[in-house]
Amino acid sequence: MKILVTGGAGFIGGNFIHYMVNKYPEDEIVNLDLLTYCGNLETLKPVEGKKNYRFIRGDIADRPFIFDLFEKEKFDVVINFAAESHVDRSIEDPAIFVKTNVLGTTTLLDAANAYGVKRFHQVSTDEVYGDLPLDRPDLFFTEDTPIHTSSPYSSAKASADLFTLAYFRTFGTPVTVSRCSNNYGPYQFPEKLIPLMISRALADQKLPVYGEGLNVRDWLHVYDHCTAIDLIVREGKVGEVYNIGGHNERTNMEVVKTILNALGKPESLIEHVTDRKGHDRRYAIDPTKIEKELGWKPVYTFETGIPGTIRWYVDNQDWWKHILSGEYKDYFKKMYGNRLK
Repeated sequence: MKILVTGGAGFIGGNFIHYMVNKYPEDEIVNLDLLTYCGNLETLKPVEGKKNYRFIRGDIADRPFIFDLFEKEKFDVVINFAAESHVDRSIEDPAIFVKTNVLGTTTLLDAANAYGVKRFHQVSTDEVYGDLPLDRPDLFFTEDTPIHTSSPYSSAKASADLFTLAYFRTFGTPVTVSRCSNNYGPYQFPEKLIPLMISRALADQKLPVYGEGLNVRDWLHVYDHCTAIDLIVREGKVGEVYNIGGHNERTNMEVVKTILNALGKPESLIEHVTDRKGHDRRYAIDPTKIEKELGWKPVYTFETGIPGTIRWYVDNQDWWKHILSGEYKDYFKKMYGNRLK
């Protein structure tokens, strides 16, 4: 198969490309990424020499470009990771989230229809469900939970989901949607909680924690997310939504203290800061559907996954230090020069 992975220079998309290129050497994996601030081609260094991998720079919201690309390449499968995804940034500039997450997704869907793509998979988030009360640990997000967004980011992702499902009903587009809980693992941009806390703790800098740090998230190792998406694309039922989660709920404070303890750093580095606007209280996924229908099970618990993740950031400090310094942007010029726009 020829598989288009959009947003493949990001955290989850990059890990997915690593997984797919190595697991399916007979498939051709094409990585399309605009290389905005969080797109980092250094993430793809380990697969750059593989014969079944190619990178193309481009914008999923650029309609003429996308249609030309689809006409030329004749993709069998499209997996859309491309999205603006940072909640704080969405509060500062909602418009770019609408352009990428909504207009970009519908542009891809139109091209998928026009050129006969066999499966279009939309990668989404549990944030489209809003949040759950902290005092009801018995409640979980299911695929039937109503959409109830809290931020411009989650609203844009929910819109993309609804367009994707509407294309199935209206045009018969062979789509699937997955909604995952918070991911962690290697190659995550250091503005996110876990790599941010690791990098700052290693430098003995203060660790900013929103409010009292009692907000709860369900943590999913990115490898488990990749295996789930692969399974949905190959065996999932078209027109369906699948929730992906690992039953690994932790408060933000528990996560931060786990990192400090693993690095031998004092809790005095924690600094409480003013809480985020509209900060969701608790996310918790019920993955029963994907487990029963497709036989998916996560490999990692938080206890088994977080030590290796922390170790990766300790062992690969050049990777995230290049991001903090801005040097990661030079890698594209070094590798591709004027060959790509």
